[in-house]
Amino acid sequence: MSLEGAAAPPFELEGSDGKKHTLAGYAGKTIIIYFYPRDNTPGCTKEACGFRDLSPPFGELNSVILGVSKDSLTSHDKFIRSFELPFILLSDPDTAMMTAYGAFGEKVLYGKKSLGTIRSTVIVGPDGVVRKQWKTVKKAESHPEEVLAWLKGNPL
Repeated sequence: MSLEGAAAPPFELEGSDGKKHTLAGYAGKTIIIYFYPRDNTPGCTKEACGFRDLSPPFGELNSVILGVSKDSLTSHDKFIRSFELPFILLSDPDTAMMTAYGAFGEKVLYGKKSLGTIRSTVIVGPDGVVRKQWKTVKKAESHPEEVLAWLKGNPL
């Protein structure tokens, strides 16, 4: 299912900053929401560090980065401290948000089918409409650059 052009599904999740975060709370800003399988794993760490390293140019584009996984807030805190991540990580333990955004479901890993988090990203415009969706991210380490390039080429 493609979310592009549709209203972003609402959400309310606890964040690593100790606050509840909702879609409505980000009205007027561009939100980059990236979904990842697990804190402190090689691919997820490379992707998070890529977003970290590019956070100044994302900020210049009036955008906010949110990372979302099933991990606990305690796990998120360790991940943030270990890699000095300057953005908020949201905890979605029941996968409600991930499911609504197509980031949780059947996936194939090493030829085996399983249910799990699908590494993916959406860009939600200031009006709450999904402008871009990467349904599956193949190269976690270079994906943040791809997202920034798309944003620069498609100002919101």
